Amino acid sequence: MSTSGGCAAGVADPEEAATSEGSGGYASTDLARQAVDAWLKEHAEDLIGWRRHIHANPELSRTEFATTEFLESWLVKAGLEPRKLPTGTGLICDIGPGEPRIGLRADMDALPLQEYTGLPFASTVPGVSHACGHDAHTAVLLGTAMALAEAPELLVGVRLVFQHAEEVMPGGAIDMVAAGAMEGVSRMFALHCDPRLEVGRVGVRVGAITSAADTVELVLDSPGGHTSRPHLTSDLVYAIGTVITGLPGMLSRRIDPRTSTVMVWGAVSAGKAPNAIPQTGMLTGTVRTGDHATWSLLEPMVREIVDGLLAPTGVRYQLNYKRGVPPVVNEEQATRMFEDAIRGLGPDALADTPQSGGGEDFSWYLEEVPGAMARLGVWSGTGPQLDLHQPTFDIDERALAVGVRVMTNLVLQAR
Repeated sequence: MSTSGGCAAGVADPEEAATSEGSGGYASTDLARQAVDAWLKEHAEDLIGWRRHIHANPELSRTEFATTEFLESWLVKAGLEPRKLPTGTGLICDIGPGEPRIGLRADMDALPLQEYTGLPFASTVPGVSHACGHDAHTAVLLGTAMALAEAPELLVGVRLVFQHAEEVMPGGAIDMVAAGAMEGVSRMFALHCDPRLEVGRVGVRVGAITSAADTVELVLDSPGGHTSRPHLTSDLVYAIGTVITGLPGMLSRRIDPRTSTVMVWGAVSAGKAPNAIPQTGMLTGTVRTGDHATWSLLEPMVREIVDGLLAPTGVRYQLNYKRGVPPVVNEEQATRMFEDAIRGLGPDALADTPQSGGGEDFSWYLEEVPGAMARLGVWSGTGPQLDLHQPTFDIDERALAVGVRVMTNLVLQAR
């Protein structure tokens, strides 16, 4: 295991919990459950090995060719018939009876980030690493596929979606939907690593669990001039300052704070000389909200506010507003299904989880069908809780078996 440590108080050891029968309220066959349990006992090391292989060989968004080939080879070995997207990245694979199917998704792209974990299976690709846990997501779904492939009877069909390009907006989920990933799917589910949650626990909530995330880019220009005579030109830096404070402030006064809407600037540039009013400048930032209805209002509202702020300054501007992804909003019934699947791990495995300000393109699937995302605990229980997208991010690999059990429970307990 990459890391080790104790389990959350009252939660069964994750490897033992991963082979327990569970206690969900949905019907399943004993033979299918026994087959999954047997697979987990026999292939726990394979599961870790797959994760480490993917971790050591990360690929950036839309270049996940080797990862796709790796997954395809294992699925074919299991007697399955995966369908590769025409671009060569991303897979769709069905198991069990026909429609309607339950959809299970994992993202598999890495980040443009140098790894500093010092692990023996650390990234072999300079400047690229799995610092968001997508290697774990992919290994969990591959393990789920291999386990379910050995189950003699499934009451529902399953569609496995191995998705590319989650890390670049608007996300590879749009490509998967266009390729027919949601045809015949009744509900969609996904797990995401949570380094703040102890291994053996899984968090879920009804309603928004992530936020919409849009990008604002404002390019300004003016004739420029001398700082001693700002009245003879348009003061571009003053105009930038007006927008820097005015846009977030106005949004906070026009949008219900209960929607968790926040606008933050990330970069600003203008000028070089202290006595010259610059001719050009740029501002970039993000706008995030946890409310789907508010998301649709943001772009026209931002444009209106920026125009009102800059009109008196005489500075010309171009506003590039790039819509990102909607919030992931967990449907109630899908969330209850997740809760039942999680309870199968033990009496204290189910955890609450807060809404995140981050964006996730899993939301595009939920524009098509109901579904839910849950957070898989990957913290060992001791030591620092490293955040996602940090170059030292790592997981406790016992979480992999936990993830497989949760995903298979979703299928075995469904009707």
